Amino acid sequence: MDERSKIIELKETILEDNDADAEALRQSLKEQKTCLINLMSSPGSGKTSLLLALIPYFKGRLNWGVMEADIDSDVDANTMLKAGIPSIQLHSGGMCHLDADMTRQGLAAFGRGDLDLIILENIGNLVCPAEFDTGAALNMTVLSVPEGDDKPAKYPLMYQQCSLLVINKIDALPIFDFDVEKAAAAARALNPDIEVICVSAKTGEGIETLARWIEDSVRGWNGR
Repeated sequence: MDERSKIIELKETILEDNDADAEALRQSLKEQKTCLINLMSSPGSGKTSLLLALIPYFKGRLNWGVMEADIDSDVDANTMLKAGIPSIQLHSGGMCHLDADMTRQGLAAFGRGDLDLIILENIGNLVCPAEFDTGAALNMTVLSVPEGDDKPAKYPLMYQQCSLLVINKIDALPIFDFDVEKAAAAARALNPDIEVICVSAKTGEGIETLARWIEDSVRGWNGR
């Protein structure tokens, strides 16, 4: 009789189940003609500020909304609502990421099947969110200048999973020791297809380029 303990690879099973849920959600959203973008980064990189900066560029061009995810609080959703953007706050109950089922529940509660674009502002974290497919059409990540240019080397999965790297707070480049080319090259070494756009949510530099990239991606996904 084999008395050795049985080993169950929980993470692998969880990820496999999540991937199946994510693919089903993605196909449902495509049929609905809604592009879901999963926006990830560390806390304080400027995700919400970027969303606010995009508002003038999307006006009259995209019908969009935001799902804000946090462990607690409703600060970000209220910020977007005050700016006139349909928003809902998702609480993860202590989880450091969202998975496909959490995203599906959030979309159902949001109840906005009329939107061209929904941006999911994921929980601020460079590790866990990159591991779980949310069912989004594409992933994008933000790296702010004060964080340092070594983040692609330190957190490779985040950059492997994303179609776009937004380098934010470039207005702070004269203050911080941040090499834009080094960060971009490190990201491309991990993911040759990743695109890099440099912006400043504060000054507006690069925001129009970012808005065009998102709009083109949405129209390509929605087929319109």
